[in-house]
Amino acid sequence: MSADDRIRWNEKYQLGEHPSLEPSCLLTALASFLPSSGRALDLAGGTGRHAIWLARRGLDVCLADVSDVALQLAATRAAEAGVTIETQRIDFDVDPFPRGSWDLIVSVHFLLRPLFEIFPAALAPGGTLVCIHPTRTNLQRHAKPPERFLLEDGELPGLVKDLEIVHYEEGWLAEGRHEAVLVARVV
Repeated sequence: MSADDRIRWNEKYQLGEHPSLEPSCLLTALASFLPSSGRALDLAGGTGRHAIWLARRGLDVCLADVSDVALQLAATRAAEAGVTIETQRIDFDVDPFPRGSWDLIVSVHFLLRPLFEIFPAALAPGGTLVCIHPTRTNLQRHAKPPERFLLEDGELPGLVKDLEIVHYEEGWLAEGRHEAVLVARVV
């Protein structure tokens, strides 16, 4: 992302274009696959809807996002929810991946294919990766996200190297988008 992208996302969040406080039902449906303790990283987590849900489940959560405005909103919302989350401003295109040995990495509607090479080393032994992202078929019903931000149909399992896939589904799912949902673990 460029500085222009950061400005664009800051403006979107200032205008309230990402107001949802509730976590994705696709993520919450995966609760049985997720750890209830340890360190979690929410990639491009915006205003914290997933980070707060994960913190309520008992995880120590770091929300990493490019938008200063989103991170401020996330910190405020977390305090209002009675949980603590760490926030880190990061541009995944140029900044180093957040340090850790993460028990959980969550990526919901954020696609940067080179990160899939980093995930196995960033996860702790037994760590879990969750990815939820729309596919190209989504364009049949929705103009957004545009094609360049979509997975190819069936692509997601092939992006996951050196991890064991424990759950995968793809289709027109609960939130009305054609999405790929993957849970993978370090073996």
